Order: sequence, then C-alpha cells, then structure tokens
Amino acid sequence: MSIAYLLPIVVGTVILIIGIGLIIWGAKEGNNYYDSLINGFDLREFFSRWPPRPEPGALITGGWIAIAVGIVTAGIGGLLWWLNR
Repeated sequence: MSIAYLLPIVVGTVILIIGIGLIIWGAKEGNNYYDSLINGFDLREFFSRWPPRPEPGALITGGWIAIAVGIVTAGIGGLLWWLNR
C-alpha cells in the first residue's frame, strides 16, 4: 500500500474522530447550559450571555459536517487504493 493512498484514509479517519468529539462536546455544552438555567437562582446567564460558551447547536452541526467530510475523504482514499492495487 502506497503512502499516497494511505494519507487520505488517515486524514479522513482523524476528521471523523474530531467530528464525533464535536458532537459529544456540543451535547455536553447543551446539557450544562440548560441545566444552569434550571438550577440557577436567576436567569442572568441566559440574558447576559456571560460566561461566554460555544453554542451547542453550532458544535453539533460542525460535528456532523466533519463526519461527512471524514467519510468522504477516507472513502476516496480507500477507493483510490482499491483501484490501484
């Protein structure tokens, strides 16, 4: 197996892992944010947006995009390897 075909597979796998991590991070941030609203004494954090947090929806959306890009990249690398063996 040539390194030229192995590189897209490795890069796609790394991007896929990053995407999964972003989805998990976004879910945890969403739970922490909404739990702080429920358990808080006031809604100051909700209205003032302090302390600043990454938006959970954006993290999850970015995670799904990274998963799609990772699958496509690894798939192209695998296809190139399979066609040129």
